[in-house]
Amino acid sequence: MNKNLIDLALLILRFGSGGLMLTHGIPKISKLFESPIKFSNPIGLGETPSLILTLIGEVLAPIFMIIGFKTKIASVPAIITMFVAAFVIHLSDPIGKKEKAILYLMCFVVLFLTGAGKYSIDSFKKS
Repeated sequence: MNKNLIDLALLILRFGSGGLMLTHGIPKISKLFESPIKFSNPIGLGETPSLILTLIGEVLAPIFMIIGFKTKIASVPAIITMFVAAFVIHLSDPIGKKEKAILYLMCFVVLFLTGAGKYSIDSFKKS
């Protein structure tokens, strides 16, 4: 397959999965300013740490992936967040309820394995 097509596909994957993930994360930012903070605590770290980690996985990491900056590293918090969403928070839910988290998880695993591709800050810094 043509290398340019693979790089274009990675760009589309980064923009698509990262951009759509922001629609889940950005609305959660306002929860930081609630008193008291009300957020799920699925792995027992506390509501505030869980919210902060979720914001890293759903806002900061996707922004880094979209621009292609430290993409492999940035994908790790997003992978962990989607794994927890699919297999902890929605564990007992039917597949239709958890499939979105699983789809995001697969996208972020692909970006972890491949990196950002040619059309990224990561690639620009190598040149």
